[in-house]
Amino acid sequence: MRRSRLTAYVSSLLLAAGIALTGAASAQASELAAGGYVALGDSYSSGVGAGSYISSSGSCDRSTKAYPYLWNAAHTPSSFDFTACSGATTDDVLANQLGPLSSSTALVSLTIGGNDAGFADVMTTCVTSSDSTCISRINTAMAYVDTTLPGKLDNVYSTIRSKAPSARVVVLGYPRFYKLGTYCLGLSETKRSAINDAADHLDAAIAKVVANHGFVFGDVRTTFTGHEICSGSSWLHSVNWLNIGESYHPTAAGQSGGYLPVLTNAA
Repeated sequence: MRRSRLTAYVSSLLLAAGIALTGAASAQASELAAGGYVALGDSYSSGVGAGSYISSSGSCDRSTKAYPYLWNAAHTPSSFDFTACSGATTDDVLANQLGPLSSSTALVSLTIGGNDAGFADVMTTCVTSSDSTCISRINTAMAYVDTTLPGKLDNVYSTIRSKAPSARVVVLGYPRFYKLGTYCLGLSETKRSAINDAADHLDAAIAKVVANHGFVFGDVRTTFTGHEICSGSSWLHSVNWLNIGESYHPTAAGQSGGYLPVLTNAA
């Protein structure tokens, strides 16, 4: 009899906790929907590689299959401004993307830092050059990430906070590109491993500055695990000689399966 009462009591506590958590999540979702959503960043946020580009976005290549567009469709915030742009650096975000931010902005998302670190040149070097040249270029990029990028990110994040003082800011990272330890045409295992290490290095640097600002870091490496290049189920484009700009960018599946769940959970 005592055990039955204890079981009932514990069950009631768990039920109450579940209701409280569900209510909190619902309240947070409602709060975000009541305010505006602004999507900033580079090509990983604009949706390069996902197709279905919005013609009015021009060379920014904003896609209706990009994670910001998908999040907006699922949550219908009071307003949606999609200013992410292919090729953007931290300076570009500051100069061209922050106009829609205001005191009524409830959610901001962005990916930024890869272009500052020379992502495109790193990948071009590694595709076209020797292992040693590839690693040398990666080391140069990682030195930039250590010495210069934190200050750049700090400036962007501080400006976002000043313009959107009440917003929840979610900074998403970059995936590892390659599945290792498997046969794969193209780059050597040495290059693939070094590129993955560089992605980890960049994510760690971004996450540190994000934490300093009290923002949320959205780590996409977990969701992309099993869907790297060479996995047989890749959510990333490998080298595409017919459309070189899409190379090493998420596919539509990478946006919906890799990035969207991370933003949804973090928001």
